[in-house]
Amino acid sequence: MSDKFIFRFVAVITIVVIALVVLLNRHLIPGPAVAPSFTPYLPMLNAILNGTCTILLLVSLYFIRQGNIKVHKNLNILTFSLSALFLISYVLFHYLMRNEIIYGDINGDGVLSDAERASAGGMRTLYLCILTPHIILAAGVLPLILLSFHRGLQMQIAKHKKLVRWTFPIWLYVTASGVIVYLMIKPYYHF
Repeated sequence: MSDKFIFRFVAVITIVVIALVVLLNRHLIPGPAVAPSFTPYLPMLNAILNGTCTILLLVSLYFIRQGNIKVHKNLNILTFSLSALFLISYVLFHYLMRNEIIYGDINGDGVLSDAERASAGGMRTLYLCILTPHIILAAGVLPLILLSFHRGLQMQIAKHKKLVRWTFPIWLYVTASGVIVYLMIKPYYHF
């Protein structure tokens, strides 16, 4: 496969995924009137997948620094697969769940009253300071992951290393901050 084809493929996948997530978050794709009973468990599954990916990325870094390419490669294939499963679960949750979840929304009505806003205070600001780069970097890391993964599988080591210098810290931040975001927003789930 030519580089041109790979870049186009990665661009199409990235655009489709980002568009789908935006449409779901804006509730522009109609979901079911009533969410299935397993829906409330999806955010926890997503946090578990993100946490597992965080650990796997760190272990993978350890093994490549030890020169163990085989273990590094297998760990990255597993991490990539779990991240793909995360993405499917994330999209499914946002398709099924139609309620807006807002940090500090004690009543679960989707609107922050002055009392709720005051109660959340600095923690809401901290939450938003973690969430905002998480969202931006999650969208931006997808093409980097796909290209890094491709270069690694093709054993294009120099190109892989060049990409991974950016991909690794961003992917690590996204997976770790995903767990933190979940733990912070969990008290405000009203399922």
